[in-house]
Amino acid sequence: MNSLRIRDISPRLAFQAQPGTTAQKIELVERLIASGVTAVEVSSFVRPDLVPGLADAAEVFAGIQRRPGVSLECCVANATGLTQAIEAGADAAWFLLSVDEGFSSGNTGRSIEKSLAVLEQLQHIAEGSRTQLGSYLIGAWGGPVGLGKNPRALAPVLKRLGEIGVDDWILADSFGYASPRQITETVAFVAPSSRLDSLTVQVHDTRGMGVADVVELARAGVRNIDTSLAGSGGHPASPAARVGGVCTEDAVQALELMGFDTGIDLPALIDAANWLDTVLGGHEKGFVRHVGAVPQAHNDKAPVVPEFSWSR
Repeated sequence: MNSLRIRDISPRLAFQAQPGTTAQKIELVERLIASGVTAVEVSSFVRPDLVPGLADAAEVFAGIQRRPGVSLECCVANATGLTQAIEAGADAAWFLLSVDEGFSSGNTGRSIEKSLAVLEQLQHIAEGSRTQLGSYLIGAWGGPVGLGKNPRALAPVLKRLGEIGVDDWILADSFGYASPRQITETVAFVAPSSRLDSLTVQVHDTRGMGVADVVELARAGVRNIDTSLAGSGGHPASPAARVGGVCTEDAVQALELMGFDTGIDLPALIDAANWLDTVLGGHEKGFVRHVGAVPQAHNDKAPVVPEFSWSR
């Protein structure tokens, strides 16, 4: 059975746009870990006036019970944020680099080139700490407006990342542009520049292609995939935008049925997704948590599919 790592980003993605208490954020991370998730994007160390929902990032990190083999991660945008992440004991910090010029200016107030200069400074700060520094490539497939992005357009940024010495990347389809075909093309283009075992890919379900994209990633050899429990997520600057991640529970079921080992307890994950849905107001996405997982032979843990009442 081929194994891969699912990294859940819902604690950061959901609560950056929707209200939640520190205790609820800690409980969400604990529930994910208990279900077998071994990497969690806990929060972001960013300006609290811009993202007030994540102002308690340090408190959330401090409240989580550390477990061997579980990576607690975060996002950062500048030197202050990285320093805070290191002090909080984050295992990994991901720099918020957009590869879409318009979104870069609107999201961080910096051009792509200026953002890369900041990342180079952060690399020096991270050296010698226990926090691994990597970089998002937000909008790797295009967006939020305009045509999709050709993989070759990533070449200048990938070259600069190599020069800076940042080898861990998250290719993020933050706006749901990528189809399975585009997924395959971009991974094939990037693979010579980054080992597949150190590459993470994050797709969003904005246009309904998320689970199909996740399956294609696994087939392409990507072994680190980002998803979001109950398809949760939003952006504080665009509260009405549909920018949730791919439902972790839906992705896990599809991957397991195809013979990939995620190491995740699906019933426990479904329970966590339903709990999160109530915390966030009952409007989150997903399929498997509503109807139950596909029953499997010789699997006593598989939930029973509810009976349906058919009417003409």
